[in-house]
Amino acid sequence: MRGAGEETVAWRYLSRDVVPFAAMFTAECAIVGSNTLFKAATLRGLSFYVFVFYSYLVSTLLLLPLCFIFGRSKRLPQSKSPLFFKILLVGLLGFISQIAGCKGIEYSSPTLSSAISNLTPAFTFTLAVIFRMEQVRLRSSGTQAKIIGAVISISGALVIVLYKGPKVLPAASFTSSSPPTISLHQQQMTSFESSWIIGGLLLASQYFLISFMYILQTMIMEAYPEEIRVVFFYNLIATLISAPVCFFAETNLTSWVLKPDISLAAIIYSGVFVSLFTALTHTWGLHLKGPVYVSLFRPLSIAIAVSMGAIFLGTALHLGSVIGSVILSFGFYTVIWGKTRENSTKAVAGCEHSPLLLTHVVEDEHLLVRYD
Repeated sequence: MRGAGEETVAWRYLSRDVVPFAAMFTAECAIVGSNTLFKAATLRGLSFYVFVFYSYLVSTLLLLPLCFIFGRSKRLPQSKSPLFFKILLVGLLGFISQIAGCKGIEYSSPTLSSAISNLTPAFTFTLAVIFRMEQVRLRSSGTQAKIIGAVISISGALVIVLYKGPKVLPAASFTSSSPPTISLHQQQMTSFESSWIIGGLLLASQYFLISFMYILQTMIMEAYPEEIRVVFFYNLIATLISAPVCFFAETNLTSWVLKPDISLAAIIYSGVFVSLFTALTHTWGLHLKGPVYVSLFRPLSIAIAVSMGAIFLGTALHLGSVIGSVILSFGFYTVIWGKTRENSTKAVAGCEHSPLLLTHVVEDEHLLVRYD
């Protein structure tokens, strides 16, 4: 009897904690990899309008057959229903956030993008409180920690955006065999300090829109728990919106002709691993754990981005990014502690009201407490 109970608890812990954690971490790696590839492709002349449209198109075409194979359990939402309007809004916000993110990375770097992404938990928590997905008890230590962590995160982001500072790690010097457009573009980027601020503001707006999308997607999944169909309609709507906008913005027809180089690799990678895999993973995580949990993994991307940027792009690391990232990380872990504290309080309260409960998993410390 006890052995069967232990297996049940172990399986529940694996399916509800280990697997979601691994999936979210993998999704963050995929996002940083896409940002790094996109930055390298733009240094070689890839238009971000071309990148956005083709990425959405690739993911839509790949998701279409999956909808027929795995998405037959429920009827499609009607075009006049509030649910369809929410999906339409998610597609529009997704397109706008993608444009803002690509332009922000073009002005700055993938490392700055990952640093600013630390704002996502603060944005998401604030919106979750507004939409009553998170409870605020001002006398609770968990709520106080989440509010303080959100303020600290925003302060850290302001430091990164407004203070670039001297170089801590210099940029890698490219050899003469490297394409000349790379060194020319880097000289232009370093000569315009204001581009760093513009890039930071664009990236901050991107992650605010992403946080709002998390809230909307959570609402959608509560009413229509079909991850593949929801992500397909989101990509389809984003593709239809991006087609006229991107073709109007990028009038150079030669830019739309793709060659088998890093530009094509960046587009395919983004379409498969970001617009498809990451979108499905986040939507599933929103359904399983909620918006705040998904947003908490964003800060992990900063270490990944610094490594990839130094290895593949030769980008420099500035003092402002280091100081701001430390402040952001402190705010991030404060929010995590507050969230964990609330979960533990709820779990203990539930056990007190259910004395017949044999086992309970305390989420914050991953300890097994037994009740005989």
